[in-house]
Amino acid sequence: MSQPNAHTTSTPTRRSIAAAARSEEFFGRQKTSAHELPSAETFTLNIVRGVLEVLAGVREVDQLARWLSEDVYRTVVIRAGLAARARSARGMPAPRATHIIQSVHLSSPADHVVEATVTASTRLRTRAVALRLEGLDGRWRVTSLGLL
Repeated sequence: MSQPNAHTTSTPTRRSIAAAARSEEFFGRQKTSAHELPSAETFTLNIVRGVLEVLAGVREVDQLARWLSEDVYRTVVIRAGLAARARSARGMPAPRATHIIQSVHLSSPADHVVEATVTASTRLRTRAVALRLEGLDGRWRVTSLGLL
């Protein structure tokens, strides 16, 4: 009977750990500096309008998917579904209200990060939106979204 060779076990070696780290650095999300990206204010205005249209039921959330992180996307899908059910229960069609942006405030805690607050209103309602944008893979991505 032969003894199992200690070198054939599946314990990671320093070389395999270093290779995995280099692979993650190369293939993982790449931070992009804010000066290499389009205007954060313009992007913020457009994405907030888009999210409000999704919640109103006049836009598909899939149209915003490339600019939302997975968590934010899931949250918007859930909230849009709840809003659609509420409209359906009341027998209301999807309103085509125009959202007027009242104010936008931006701050940048790091080179590739912008945090924004937006106040938007319609004739009947005013909403506050807080979001965090990160420059990833050559575009802005919304990584956090709060909507009141």
